Amino acid sequence: MTGGSAATLLEVRGLTKIFGSLKANDSLDLKIGKGEIHALLGENGAGKSTLVKMLYGSLQPSSGEILWKGEPTVIRNPSTARTLGIGMVFQHFSLFESLTVADNIVLSLGAGHTLEQVARDAERLSAEYGLPLKADSHIGDLSVGERQRVEIVRCLLQDPELIILDEPTSVLTPQEAENLFVTLKRLRDEGRSILYISHRLEEVKVMCDRATILRHGRVVGECDPRQETAASLASLMVGSDVAEVRRKAADRAAGEVLLDIRGASLPPATPFSIALKDISMQVRAGEIVGIAGVAGNGQSELFNLVSGEVASRADAISMRGEAIGNLGINERRRKGAAFVPEERLGHGAVPGMTLTDNLLLARHASDTVAFQRLGRLGVIWSDMVTQATKRICDEMDVRKSAENPVASALSGGNLQKFIMGRELDRQPAVLIVNQPTWGVDAGAASRIRQALIDLAASGSAVLVISQDLDEIFEVCDRILVMHDGRIAEAGSAAEATREKIGLLMGGAHTERVADNATETGEGAHAH
Repeated sequence: MTGGSAATLLEVRGLTKIFGSLKANDSLDLKIGKGEIHALLGENGAGKSTLVKMLYGSLQPSSGEILWKGEPTVIRNPSTARTLGIGMVFQHFSLFESLTVADNIVLSLGAGHTLEQVARDAERLSAEYGLPLKADSHIGDLSVGERQRVEIVRCLLQDPELIILDEPTSVLTPQEAENLFVTLKRLRDEGRSILYISHRLEEVKVMCDRATILRHGRVVGECDPRQETAASLASLMVGSDVAEVRRKAADRAAGEVLLDIRGASLPPATPFSIALKDISMQVRAGEIVGIAGVAGNGQSELFNLVSGEVASRADAISMRGEAIGNLGINERRRKGAAFVPEERLGHGAVPGMTLTDNLLLARHASDTVAFQRLGRLGVIWSDMVTQATKRICDEMDVRKSAENPVASALSGGNLQKFIMGRELDRQPAVLIVNQPTWGVDAGAASRIRQALIDLAASGSAVLVISQDLDEIFEVCDRILVMHDGRIAEAGSAAEATREKIGLLMGGAHTERVADNATETGEGAHAH
């Protein structure tokens, strides 16, 4: 069905939210029809999160009104939203790992629900909607895809008429995403409405009936995404054409091995950590190697191992032929390595420190030229740090509200551009980056991906850990897949297929995947 003919379920008129001097939402008008999948698109900082928090009662508008089924209403808190019939599945899950599926669900439903009844209802509903779950499973034992099923089933048990989904496929394999699409279409056909937030524009084209585009807190357009291209949707979001990522020459041969990991293993640090099992790989000069996989399969543990946050035996990791497995982060940086962790705020940057202080913190003990003399008799050469910060912000188009704001004042995408720029500015011989464009809009993602390609083209070795298969295919020369703490080789990006990678991500053995590819006659992957 098309959204144009649907009766209006929810409408906002002139909705405005002001934080101090910032208008996060500025006089928004929006209608969501009954029985439609409606996309909400926009850059990082465009105002999407603020809007849905008001719709779910987590924030109160400064002015304007919300109409539910034509009647003005005040959504005072999430409980009010759920009572009305509005449910939300957040991008970052809110589940207790040590409790069971049923325990987590009953905690969110309030009084009047028994654990036994919730367990029966959850298993029945999960089976009906193709989201299989066992109510007595502990969350800590579930994959990320299974945890998302828990969040969706928990939402559905509240019988919502409007479901808000924030980046629902960011943690799923291609096969899991396809199954989710089937479920969402069924919900739409039942008459439920879905407000769908995603940076993956190809799936917006496939899934959504209508799209509303936000820019700088304002509604700047509405369209039928099925009539658009991913590029045209991206242009509507950013207000100009998004630069196409330029690949390095395909015939450029990779050089010497700069990063060599041989038989690295690591026991789990916590009951819910993943053990690394006999990890071996090489990354050569001029090469980008991608590690695909669903979150929670050892990617964070691998990053910690390679970055030096966790030590290993000396010869398990080598750079330029020199054993570094027992060296710490700063020692590895002095050898020419750079690292960008998955978590921006808290791991990649200190929230309450300015950008210049964050730059100094990351580089004062490791850089060999520009920052070697920063500390002399306790005096900091602030001009050098300030100039470097400005250079990084200019080159990566970091948009900020002040000359030198604290890290927490930047939107997620702009902070990611700063952290990437901070490491790229060093021109490292080896760069390891975990989720380079997580939650980042199309324009910022294009800039970051181009920077990775340019770094490799200059002769560096780049290791990219990413859950985004589009990203893996766009920037990488070779693809590895991580599952349950092990690494499997998927082949070159030119030859690998999404089906093969998806099967490996789901735990299929390499030999079985190869047999399946032969039987189905797989060819080159489709972008």
